Amino acid sequence: MQNPTLLQFFHWYYPTGGKLWPEAAERAPWLAEIGITDIWLPPVYKGESGGYSVGYDSYDLFDLGEFDQKGSRATKYGDKEQLLAAVEALKSHGIGVILDVVLNHKMGADEKEQVQVNRVNPDNREEIDPEVITAEAWTRFTFPVRAGKYSRFIWDYKCFSGVDHIENPDENGVFKIVNDYTGDGWNDQVDDELGNFDYLMGANIDFRNHAVTEELKYWARWVMNEVHCRGFRLDAVKHIPAWFYKEWIEHVQEVAEEPLFIVAEYWSHEVDKLQQYIHQVEGKTMLFDAPLQMNFHNASKQGADYDLTQIFTDTLVATDPWHAVTIVANHDTQPLQALEAPVDPWFKPLAYALILLRENGVPALFYPDLFGASYEDEGGDGEQYKIEIPVIAELETLVRARQQYAHGEQREWFDHPNCIAFSRSGTDEMPGCVVIMSNGEAGEKTLDLGENYAGKSWRDLLGHIPEEVGSDEQGNATFRCQGGSVSVWVLI
Repeated sequence: MQNPTLLQFFHWYYPTGGKLWPEAAERAPWLAEIGITDIWLPPVYKGESGGYSVGYDSYDLFDLGEFDQKGSRATKYGDKEQLLAAVEALKSHGIGVILDVVLNHKMGADEKEQVQVNRVNPDNREEIDPEVITAEAWTRFTFPVRAGKYSRFIWDYKCFSGVDHIENPDENGVFKIVNDYTGDGWNDQVDDELGNFDYLMGANIDFRNHAVTEELKYWARWVMNEVHCRGFRLDAVKHIPAWFYKEWIEHVQEVAEEPLFIVAEYWSHEVDKLQQYIHQVEGKTMLFDAPLQMNFHNASKQGADYDLTQIFTDTLVATDPWHAVTIVANHDTQPLQALEAPVDPWFKPLAYALILLRENGVPALFYPDLFGASYEDEGGDGEQYKIEIPVIAELETLVRARQQYAHGEQREWFDHPNCIAFSRSGTDEMPGCVVIMSNGEAGEKTLDLGENYAGKSWRDLLGHIPEEVGSDEQGNATFRCQGGSVSVWVLI
């Protein structure tokens, strides 16, 4: 049984031109060989910006690169045939496909409708102006090119609770659609940021409309049949009522041939809010450990001033390890993106060792850390920036080490602010390891590993320390690491 290891196989600035699906198919054998068990793909359906869409501006959930809509047949990542070929290649090598699900909003409507709206204070969405404005809004989605294939459902203003743009009068802002069909105000069981965080962008889907929720359940059954995925990554769930996703997850698990892996993005650094959401959905999804990612970011910026013994303080993996997916970076935290909180390259090997080689949490790798990335974009200050995300040289070895050495009971030596260590005891069938790291000067620890390890010899799998280490007759051994580095010690 392999240790589950997830790879986010894209980043925000991945090149256009239909290259990702063929790349996934080509890399499948190697990814399986190093120990990747599941790949999280970007949204596979057509976005408002067509062949340029990263995928989070959802237009047509049923267009997987099959219809000439929004200026292209293929998505940014390739056409439907290439997608299905990639999935088949991954599956043939034992790698599961995790599909990205963006159900919070729709963008790129085909027609305008006359609607009645209330202006909303964008800084406190509970403040809804009682004045009713008659205007036009882009809220009717008819998908004329697809012409009813797969689904004849037409989205109109009754399917949405809010928009950010109206015409006649022309205004931008946050507008609550007056909709007797679904009731007043915003949805409940959403984050309380800005009063009520139901509204995010575009035409905001209203899950109180029963026809909408049934369509989204039907789509899930359809896409599972088309793509044969092993699970889902749920986008922006802090903006979506928890009761809806509880129902939706129950539905997809019930119709799936085997239990699905499901992880949701509730991007909050307050572990209490993450636990509240897990409680609301009755534990039916895992969550990304955003607090741990922020700890990694802060540790990388503060260097030796950061207390490494606190690296797991107030994190989901420490509080509720059964529901934690641990990450070092993703497409939102990468430089120049909305939740920018990059981890400096020097610290990434330490961070990846902490999520790949410990027993708790399911680790997720980020594409640029394995393959590199280079891009340019405008920053929040209006200036242009060229970003280089280098390949983390140790990462391939650490991924392999997860399958080869991350086994057995875990012990910790978190007893120095700049140098910490942990060990895995191994099992009868699989060996263990000792991991030591420092965010300051070169470090060393003498560890009592027990009589089972008496007279053993060890080597640094990462090659940072060339000398071998021997343990004495009681199983004590002194392990070292370089400054600002990590070493993974394994038996020779």
